[in-house]
Amino acid sequence: MRVIIFAHSLRSDWNHGNAHFLRGIATELIARGHEVIGYEPADGWSASNLVQDHGESALERFRVVYPSLVCRTYLPATIDLDEVLDKADVVLVHEWNSHDMVARIGAHRVRNRGYVLLFHDTHHRSVTLPADMAAYDLEHYDGVLAYGAAVRDVYVRRGWASSAFVWHEAADTRVFHPIASDSFDGDVVWIGNWGDDERSAEIEEFLIEPIASLGLRASVHGVRYPDVARARLQDAGITYRGWLPNHEVPNVFARFRATVHVPRRPYVQALRGVPTIRVFEALACGVPLVSAPWIDAEHLFTPGEDFLMAADGETTRAHLRAVVADIDLATSLVDTGLRTIRARHTCAHRVDELFGIVDRLRGVPTLAASDQRAPMTSTVT
Repeated sequence: MRVIIFAHSLRSDWNHGNAHFLRGIATELIARGHEVIGYEPADGWSASNLVQDHGESALERFRVVYPSLVCRTYLPATIDLDEVLDKADVVLVHEWNSHDMVARIGAHRVRNRGYVLLFHDTHHRSVTLPADMAAYDLEHYDGVLAYGAAVRDVYVRRGWASSAFVWHEAADTRVFHPIASDSFDGDVVWIGNWGDDERSAEIEEFLIEPIASLGLRASVHGVRYPDVARARLQDAGITYRGWLPNHEVPNVFARFRATVHVPRRPYVQALRGVPTIRVFEALACGVPLVSAPWIDAEHLFTPGEDFLMAADGETTRAHLRAVVADIDLATSLVDTGLRTIRARHTCAHRVDELFGIVDRLRGVPTLAASDQRAPMTSTVT
């Protein structure tokens, strides 16, 4: 099978968490003998900012971990879709592509019926910027892959697509797995970008203040932190370490006793039940996780067993104190979280689900179509 992925970027994960999952999906497909080619705009903001901050060599670092992943850049004015999509079986178009490119690929699909065309949404813009998302022309797409039921429901309710499927993110367990470490660099590490004002208050309540009040040794990795945020981290005794290539995350997790998940506000308030990929990656790496509140409406995990959920900053302090001090508790969280990831939330599971979705769209009967665990789908009428 030939799979074409149009993404904002596969080479760069600078403020671009969508690359994490897409790299894992592509690698899994390749490992199963399929051909995968990724296309990204030559002037994409993620790659441009990465080069500006860390030089051209930073773009090539991911190739050491993903040597089989073919990624090509293009100029919108000169890309030949007839050539790019020749003999394609599945075409996956991520939602960070331009409106024009999404429409052009849809128009190509009208003239070429040999492939299944899917739009992939892994963001909260369907509820925070609905006009922007409604402007995508999905008339000729076979369906939408939404990374949560709440996102899928928006497409169905607004009639943006003919079919919409739930396709959660997951951990690339070829890269994200426990790594043995003889010593720790600190107690708590947080890996996450600033995110404008989408969680600044939450970062203070669920990360900075608990760490400072407990006197824990902590580090923060991420980009786009304004000067005031860096100063606040310094005042709290937290070391800010800047951009971290995503494939190096497992090595960092191995050197800390715990991590924290701070979801962005739209996922808590408007898109309940949608976890970010950080949860999957942390549990896959075997690091105890303490999470700020979010509602696991789709029952992907078991809070209290896979990770600890904190209702407020005071509870966060209690959880972090317990995890750092209680080896048995930390071990239990690690073991249960790993079992959950390996049983249900790997990129291998998501590739199986993708095959099931493609077969349904082609009208091919599959076991996945009758399996209660298969991705939920809704058709716009």
